[in-house]
Amino acid sequence: MNSRKKIPMRKCVASQELRPKKELIRIVRSKEGEVSIDLTGKKSGRGAYLARNKDSILLAKKKNILSRHLDVAIDDSLYDELIQLVETEKDSNHE
Repeated sequence: MNSRKKIPMRKCVASQELRPKKELIRIVRSKEGEVSIDLTGKKSGRGAYLARNKDSILLAKKKNILSRHLDVAIDDSLYDELIQLVETEKDSNHE
């Protein structure tokens, strides 16, 4: 019997692409309304997924996509943090 492990797929809220969960970054709004980056993918709260690339992050910022998905105002510093995270990952992958 062929028992390959099922790969969980999620949709990027900016690009609308379906991708494996590991290729996306989860942004979470807690019950208290705090928004944070969830690198574990296990925090409780309302989540939205963004592709791990600068274009998707900038598109989400420009069109206010995260704010609409999470029903809360998103601070620009969160987008800066996301871009920093993606660029750090990119740099560490090229070494």
